[in-house]
Amino acid sequence: MIPVLDLKAQYQTLEADIDAAIKHVLHSTEFVLGPEVRRLEQRIAEFCECKFGVGVASGTDALRLALAAVGVGPGDQVITTPFTFIATANTISHCGATPVFVDIDPQTFNLQPEQIASAITPRTKAIVPVHLYGHPAAMDALLEIAAAHGLYVIEDCAQAIGARYHGRRVGSFGHIGCLSFYPTKNLGAYGDGGMVVTNDSALAEKVDILRRQGGKQKYHAQILGFNSRLDSLQAAILNVKLDYLEGWNEKRRTLAQQYNGLLKDVGVVTPFEAPECVHVYHQYTIRAPQRDALVAHLKKRGIGSMIYYPIPIHLQELYASLSYPEKSFPVSERASAEALSLPMYPELTASQQQEIAQSIGDFYQAR
Repeated sequence: MIPVLDLKAQYQTLEADIDAAIKHVLHSTEFVLGPEVRRLEQRIAEFCECKFGVGVASGTDALRLALAAVGVGPGDQVITTPFTFIATANTISHCGATPVFVDIDPQTFNLQPEQIASAITPRTKAIVPVHLYGHPAAMDALLEIAAAHGLYVIEDCAQAIGARYHGRRVGSFGHIGCLSFYPTKNLGAYGDGGMVVTNDSALAEKVDILRRQGGKQKYHAQILGFNSRLDSLQAAILNVKLDYLEGWNEKRRTLAQQYNGLLKDVGVVTPFEAPECVHVYHQYTIRAPQRDALVAHLKKRGIGSMIYYPIPIHLQELYASLSYPEKSFPVSERASAEALSLPMYPELTASQQQEIAQSIGDFYQAR
């Protein structure tokens, strides 16, 4: 059996350090916003080439608090992609705003900047690009459009910590960058966790206040806030793992290149990496003809795979009221029918990759 992700293999290599870090927090009894959180905030901000980091309860909350911090509210519109995890759109809706979708680039799966201008209205407040699967969005073009229209840019970096665009880390381009530490991520906690990174001190302070029920100090609320704090236990685990992140990302890139060679002539489209980008391959996602049949074939061979995302957001029942008919965003809809993520984690072996590639080749040869 080759799983799509093996979290146990990673833990086994770090077990002594992880267990010691957890024990340290247990003995300290500083479980909420303790020194481990402050240390992680500083380290992640530096890693992302930002001045400030604010730990929150999840990647979803990072987006929700970021939108609130820039003032997105009822009546506003926020432009984003229909081909991503539902949380990106849900957090916009939770602010009382309306998500406005723009189609994606067929190679990168990220927002097409060329289509954004026509989606802007007087109600547009922000753009939320998603660096999907670990490949950076086209930030230069997005920032130019945002600046011309006075819009905020909130980067959804949930899948892309460590990725680079023209040499700079994602999360450092927009007004705010949002990270997820969900266990499956390149830097994953052992539960939920997230962080906001920014170079704007006022926005960092606003997010800090929002995560503490809207007050700078306990029992003194200035604004309507949330309870969204990163646990010290999760921060301690992440502080251990952060030392390994660069190496893990490089291993993912090596595995991706090996996959590219193995899958070169088997009938699938391998992931694209733009020359100005450093892809961190949170997912190694191919485009596969007869995708669902291939999934069933791999399952019979004991090989895991994952479909992200089988129904684009604009066609979800939740957003039926937005009245986007089928074929509104044809590139996203085609991606939903073709995209397939193969096993990808630093502990994946060359022999496992060869078995995966051979199984895919066998599937298409039989067709």
